[in-house]
Amino acid sequence: MKKSPIFSKLLYFINAVFATVLLLSYLLPYISPKSIATFAILSLGVPFLIVINVIFFVYWLIKLKKHFILSGLILAIGWLFASPFYKFSERKVLLNDDVKVMSYNVHLFNYYKWNKDEQTSQKIVDFIAEKSPDILAIQEFYKQTDLSLSYPYKYIKLKSKRNKFGSAIFSKYPIINSGSLNFEKSANNAIFVDVLKNEDTLRVYNVHLQSLKINPNKENFGEENSEKLLLRLKNTFREQAKQTEQFLAHEQQWKGKKIICGDFNNTAYSWVYNQIVKDKKDAFVEAGSGFGKTYNYPFPARIDFILTDKSTQINQSKTFAVNYSDHFPILARVNWEK
Repeated sequence: MKKSPIFSKLLYFINAVFATVLLLSYLLPYISPKSIATFAILSLGVPFLIVINVIFFVYWLIKLKKHFILSGLILAIGWLFASPFYKFSERKVLLNDDVKVMSYNVHLFNYYKWNKDEQTSQKIVDFIAEKSPDILAIQEFYKQTDLSLSYPYKYIKLKSKRNKFGSAIFSKYPIINSGSLNFEKSANNAIFVDVLKNEDTLRVYNVHLQSLKINPNKENFGEENSEKLLLRLKNTFREQAKQTEQFLAHEQQWKGKKIICGDFNNTAYSWVYNQIVKDKKDAFVEAGSGFGKTYNYPFPARIDFILTDKSTQINQSKTFAVNYSDHFPILARVNWEK
């Protein structure tokens, strides 16, 4: 049965709405959540908007309708100016003097039994041992006596003496300096170490920005609770902005070689990512492939990152789809041009 012109007009109107919102979302990296927090929430939905516009583009193209131009044009603008949603090719150059860096939010090593597999914590440790990164940054670390990561050097910053959770950096290279930024009124934090590799000193940050605390399986999206959720998200994005400014004030004082690992709790289309990635390289953008999905959710969301200074050669970027946490571990091989 041939679809009526009214149906096509309605579908194109819906297409136009999604295309316009996607176009507006390209402004997100330039607007601080401290000024318009509500707008910042849209950054979480950018991957969804891209997929919807791809579907419309393909639909109209198959129907041989010129309507495909709308979504096609806006997707092309994003391809040219926004962070890539999908990478078709990867870089893989394995050099003996590469530094293998892993960032992994381990979800407290399954301490509260989110995963019913009793061996989850040990599987995380075994996985790390198998990949054997030279530098390992862990978010949502939980100190347990029955788990052992075999590294000669480490810096662990727990929330307090009573609380055994926090952030950690493990290293095969000597740690000659370390510290914590101590985000105020937050369970999240940013820590750093200076490691000595041959005659080079590398600054390594482990950044865990304010958590969104969203569970799509448990959230009640009724009117009253939706308002509470939006308010919570707005407050979270404001906190992320403050934490980002605190981190950048500290990070910009270091003029040497650097690696920034972390769970930003926001996408590559956000203001916080745009601020932190300035004058740096994103390992996924430089050497990754596919969606780069790092959050264990049906929709492709990249919220975990490994960034380096501009002088770095990134030889590999890989995401491992292992279901031991609500995040996937990411690993990059980096080197510095002589």
